[in-house]
Amino acid sequence: MATQKAKITKDAIVSLYMNYVLEHGKAPKSVYLFAKENKFEESEFYAFFGTLEGLEKEVFQLFFVNTINLLHAHADYNTYGMKDKMLSFYFTFFELLSANRSYVMQTLKSNPNPLKNLTQLTLLRESFKKYTKEILTDEYRISQEKLQNFQDKAIQESAWLQLMYTIKFWMDDSSAAFEKTDILIEKSVTTTFELMRIAPLNHLLDLGKFIFKEKIYNK
Repeated sequence: MATQKAKITKDAIVSLYMNYVLEHGKAPKSVYLFAKENKFEESEFYAFFGTLEGLEKEVFQLFFVNTINLLHAHADYNTYGMKDKMLSFYFTFFELLSANRSYVMQTLKSNPNPLKNLTQLTLLRESFKKYTKEILTDEYRISQEKLQNFQDKAIQESAWLQLMYTIKFWMDDSSAAFEKTDILIEKSVTTTFELMRIAPLNHLLDLGKFIFKEKIYNK
């Protein structure tokens, strides 16, 4: 009696895809050819992903998920303030990127148009912005409830741009063990939170209101 073939898992498909890209220097031409070369059914691929492009996005999303899982594996993590949580995220996330540097470099430089390459980061962007909102504390949040949503979104977008810049810096970093990237992370994240503490948005809004009243009522 023939044994039933074990079904392939989502993680296994991701691993096979990353290996394919590294070995061939490019993405597979089709799902059919990718599945055939790796001896699983095309239908098994579609049980987890709609397209190869969707799979590419999932790879970077998994880097994020694995980072969060590693952070929560440490009991002290939940006691950290927002700045220390963000620093912990950065150092853990870039350790995972460095462990998969060949793949990251290959995929994020595969298209001459940088914007095309960045589409792979759309799921990562959504998850990172959500994470930033989750760790945002009242220490950095304005008191006016009506403006909190505006501020939250502004901080999320700023944090994402900072992460994007750091990824670009890391890709160009030729220092041993990427020590320059570590220095950048420490300095940039620390500076960002110091600025947020020194000039919180509600103080700037109060100043804006004062200037507005002066201009309107003291003409």
